[in-house]
Parts: sequence; structure tokens; C-alpha cells
Amino acid sequence: MKTLKYLLAAGIAGACVQLASAATLPGPLVTPQWLHQHRSEVTVVDIRDDMDTLTRAPKFEVDKKTGAKKLVATGGHLEGALSVDFGKIRQNKEIDGKKIVAQLPSAEYFTKVMDEAGLDKGKPIVIVPTGETVDTMDMATRLYFQLRYFGEPEGQVAILNGGVNAWLQDGLPVSTAKVGAHKGDWAATGEDKEILATLDQVKAGLRSGGDQFVDARPTPQFLGIVVKRPVDAAGGHLPGARSFPTDAIVKPVGAAHEFMSAADYRKIYAEYGIQPGASTVTYCNTGHLASGAWFVDHEILGNHKTRLYTGSMTEWTNLGNPTVGLPG
Repeated sequence: MKTLKYLLAAGIAGACVQLASAATLPGPLVTPQWLHQHRSEVTVVDIRDDMDTLTRAPKFEVDKKTGAKKLVATGGHLEGALSVDFGKIRQNKEIDGKKIVAQLPSAEYFTKVMDEAGLDKGKPIVIVPTGETVDTMDMATRLYFQLRYFGEPEGQVAILNGGVNAWLQDGLPVSTAKVGAHKGDWAATGEDKEILATLDQVKAGLRSGGDQFVDARPTPQFLGIVVKRPVDAAGGHLPGARSFPTDAIVKPVGAAHEFMSAADYRKIYAEYGIQPGASTVTYCNTGHLASGAWFVDHEILGNHKTRLYTGSMTEWTNLGNPTVGLPG
């Protein structure tokens, strides 16, 4: 009995130490300086699709007149970061006899990917993209969405705003060593249906007019001037959708791309006729870029009536549903 009491006490004490050593994230976005100061208190997860840049040194140019150093090519990663290949976090599926690419994975599939990357449960997670384009920032928001969907609670996940490039521009060091990984013990603990829009829910929202649909693709794709084939079977957008174009989601800051303030997004919404606080569904081609729009509305603006349609146009059009726009 004494042994049991000792073990229980030791376990509680250990848990308390772990909680005490974990950082409290300041919000869904963190700055390079905050992460630098709290690096040992969080798990850093690097996400990108060009894995060669993990071990490639960044490139700088120096102005001959001023001596100012300018970042011109992404390279390296934060020391000790785990590495996740963006191409592996989603899953191809067959729906009604059609192959639909890059879909929301099963809990088992996603757990395996994260454990193979070495993710352990217990610490807050900071996701670090390269930050060189809006696409890379949206890789971080898609991983953020999936971690939240599969059970990570609010306040336990954040994104480094501007990614590796912002880190480098703040004069902080990166490593070019090969990234190793142990077997992690993270596990999906549930599915938060409140942040996901299914195909049937999208159809219902279009019929009723009760949902605002936000298209996060480039303007030519929204209009149907360009069709992203073979991912999409048709061009255009969902009937009545508002455009929140890709290049309005983040702003360039030197070689980095950063999310803006809530006040900035309210001004952008006004320009595009998007209603803040409305029941909203974001979508794109495969749910990649739309995760950035979801992140802006749900996390930065605090609209918890926002859901991500992960199937997006690839599911919608390949299953023969109607679109509006110029003929493609």
C-alpha cells in the first residue's frame, strides 16, 4: 500500500512538473522572439513540402552600400524541431467510385504520420512552416486544423507567424543537420465536428442560404478563367460564394509571409463583402488554402461558427455538383 501511495504521489508530482515546465501559448500565433524565449517549453513541428531545404543553408545577399543583409532563399530548420512532410498529412479516398485526392485522413492514419514524425503528447505545439509563400503558411494552418480536429484543445497549438523566414530575419540561428525522429506517442483523441463541413452540410447550407461560403483560391480560379485540372473536374465557384483570394490572406514582410491583425482582416472582409461573425464555410481546391481562411476567421477573428470544407472543389466537382463562373 505504501508503495502504491508513493507511485501515485510520484506520478502526480511528475505531472505537475511537466505542466509547470510547459509554456502557456499567447494565442494561435507566436513571434520568433517569443518562441526563442520559450523554445524548451514547447514542441516545435516543422512542416514543408520541399524536404531538401531542411538541410540546405539559407542564402543571404548583402547590400554593398549599406551592408544590410537580405534573406533571398529559405534554408535550415529550428534546432530540435520535428519534421513533417505536408504531402503525407492528407489521404486519398474513393467516394462513390471516384478517386478524391488530398482528403481529411482517418484518425488512425493521422496518428501514424504524427508518431512517425516523433510527436509526443503533453507539451504545447508550435507549428513552423518555411513562410516563404502563402502556400507554405497554409500548410501550417492545415496541420493546425487537423491537430485541433483530432483532439488537441484550444490553446495548445500555435503557428510561428512568418515561419523559418521570419525567424531568420530576426537574426536567429537555424540548423542544417539531418532531422532524426523517435517513435512518438501522440494519439488522436476525438473528432471535433464543429469545425468541419461535410459535403451534405455544404449542400444543405446552399439550399437554405444559412451559411456564408468563402472561396480561398486565386481570383482566376474563383472566376473559372483557370481550372486546376485534374484536381477539379470543373471551374468556377460555389453558388453565392464570396472570394477571399489567396494573396489577401497574408502579407509579405521581407522574405516572410505573415498573418495580420483582426482589425486588418475586418477591413479586408468589408472590401470583399464577407460578413464577420456569420455562419461560414471556407473552401478551396483541396482544403489547403481554405485552412488559411478558416484560421483567419475561426482563430484570429474568433468566429467559432466557421467550418472548413476539407473536400472542397475536388470533391464537389468530381462528384458532379454545380458551379458558377465562366465556362472552363
